[in-house]
Amino acid sequence: MRIFIVVLMCLGLSMNCFADSIDLPAVKAGDNWTYLTTNEIGANGWSQSNDKITVSRVTATSIYYTMQQAGSTRPPKEVVAGIDWSRLRDVNGKEMTVNQPLSFPLSTGKTWTVEYTEQHPNKVHKFEHWNSKATVIGYETVKVPAGKFNALKIEMEGQWSAELEPSQTVIQGAQTTQNSTTMVTQAQKIGATPVTGRLYKAFWYAPKIKRWVKSIEEYYGNNGVRSERHTGELESFIFAK
Repeated sequence: MRIFIVVLMCLGLSMNCFADSIDLPAVKAGDNWTYLTTNEIGANGWSQSNDKITVSRVTATSIYYTMQQAGSTRPPKEVVAGIDWSRLRDVNGKEMTVNQPLSFPLSTGKTWTVEYTEQHPNKVHKFEHWNSKATVIGYETVKVPAGKFNALKIEMEGQWSAELEPSQTVIQGAQTTQNSTTMVTQAQKIGATPVTGRLYKAFWYAPKIKRWVKSIEEYYGNNGVRSERHTGELESFIFAK
C-alpha cells in the first residue's frame, strides 16, 4: 500500500512537471492574430493601431508572416521570424537574434539571454551593446480585449550602452561697433561620450493561442527616465483548419 501511494505521488509530481512544460506550438499558414498596439515615445508621442498578423508559411526554422494595420490601404509588410517568434535582424553583416520573447520548451524558472553589439546603428551612436536576460515567472490570469486567459508570464530585464559619435557645434554671432559689424564664428568639438540605459519587457504566453496575449516593452535613457513604451493586447484570433 505504501509503495502504491509513493508511486502515485511520483506520478502526480511528474504529471505536474509535464503540465508546466510547454512545447513549441503547431503554428500553421493562415493562423492570424489582431492586437491593439499602443506606442508611447517621449513626452508627447502617442499612437494606437489595430495590427493584424497572418502566417504565410512555416518552415523547420522560421515563421513567415505579414503585418498590416486595420483600415490601411498600403500592402502588408512581409516579415520573417524564428520558429519561436524571435526577431531576427542583420547586425554588422550577420543575421542575429535581437529579441527573443520565448524559448521552447517553456517551464517556470527557465532563463535565457540575448546579447549583441552593433556598430554605427544610427547617425548618433558609434556603437550600441544590448544585454538582457529573460525569466519564466509563472502563470497569471490576464484580461485583454479578446478575453481572459491563463498565461505564462515571461519577464526580461537588461541594459544597453553606447558611445556617441564625435560631433562639432558651430555658433555664429554678430559683434557691432559704431562704425562696423563683425561676424564671429565659434566651433566646438565634442568627443566620443559613453551613455547607458535600461530595458524591461514582459510577455504573457497562452499555449492555446500559440502566441502571447499581452506584451510590454519599455526603454530607459541614461537619466533613468523612460523614453519609449510599447504595449500589445490581443483583440481577436483565427486558426487555420
